[in-house]
Amino acid sequence: MTSVQVSSNASRYGQDIAIRQFDLIADEPTPVGGDDRGPTPTELLLAGLGSCKAITIKMYAERKGWPLEQIHVAAESHVVDKQTVITAYLTLTGDLSPEQRDRLREIGDRCPVH
Repeated sequence: MTSVQVSSNASRYGQDIAIRQFDLIADEPTPVGGDDRGPTPTELLLAGLGSCKAITIKMYAERKGWPLEQIHVAAESHVVDKQTVITAYLTLTGDLSPEQRDRLREIGDRCPVH
């Protein structure tokens, strides 16, 4: 089981986040009334997705002994017809075959956050 604790703080939209031994802050940018003291909830979600994909790919490549050197994930969200659409773009660096690259992309889509 994974658990986080989120509590409002003294700022207008700020939230204190406790995850294991880590303390984080979520907030909104000043143009929408926040104090911009931390990433927005959407940015935190995108960071979670991107890092989950990268870690899942890295673990798989290590287990297979594949020559993966670096993983870059660019995740973005936008609203289309009142629905949030999230897209993640992967860049895999290393002397990988086309088949290995395809497989790593498939594996990235299996991360627990996906």
